Amino acid sequence: MEAIKRFGTYGAWGWFKQFPADQVARMEEQGLGTIWLGGSPKHLKPIRDVLAATSTITVATGIVNIWNTDAQAIGEEWIELEADFPGRFFLGIGAGHPEANADYSSPYDSVSRYLDVLDKVGVPAHRRLLAALGPRMLRLSADRSLGAHPYLTPSSHTKIARETVGNGVLLAPEHKVVVDADPVAARAIGRPPVDQPYLHLRNYVSNLKRLGFTDADIADGGSDRLIDALVAHGDAASVHRQIEDHLVAGADHVAIQVLGSKDPTVELAAILAD
Repeated sequence: MEAIKRFGTYGAWGWFKQFPADQVARMEEQGLGTIWLGGSPKHLKPIRDVLAATSTITVATGIVNIWNTDAQAIGEEWIELEADFPGRFFLGIGAGHPEANADYSSPYDSVSRYLDVLDKVGVPAHRRLLAALGPRMLRLSADRSLGAHPYLTPSSHTKIARETVGNGVLLAPEHKVVVDADPVAARAIGRPPVDQPYLHLRNYVSNLKRLGFTDADIADGGSDRLIDALVAHGDAASVHRQIEDHLVAGADHVAIQVLGSKDPTVELAAILAD
């Protein structure tokens, strides 16, 4: 449970190298629990840069792609980071999606083998996470890691995920936000990063259909209903309430991805103030 508590209630999600040193320092000052870095890196140097620019905040990958990294090498990098920044870095891994990985096959078995190597290298189960959407990968995250980091999911998925993984397992969904009270303008910002690439990737589309969204919702960049479920928007107080839906549904932590801002610390400060 101590490892779960390290994540705090809210975190900031961004792509590798998106957050400069001054921004991650402000995120720590704002009281965020975790900085998430995504984008399938082939090495962990950007993690070192963020850890060096901060002093206590948790840092996690969301995620390292198993198809373009070597598990032995990534595990050894984790060991080095743990020696230099003890207790602060959590390794999130995942199988990505078949459209972007030529070697993609049997994701469940492939992730399991990657975890086997991490076991041998010495990356403890409670210091790693799995990208998980469907029930098998969610159960694997509960069995062989600290928990799950679902991406592009509404709170209805969080409720199902909690029922699947049970209690005492970290559940840390990502959620996109646009702080703009004009719904048309907010959707214009939120729709493109949802549509491309995610509404054209089999695993994300399948997950959305499991949650009750239709082909019509997914077509043409996503229906308003779909975008509103995946991108919280409105003023800061409204966004805060929408993010809290994940916590009510069973999440321990929400990784907030601010869209349409050069400095997300501004929007994060407003959201967290409410």
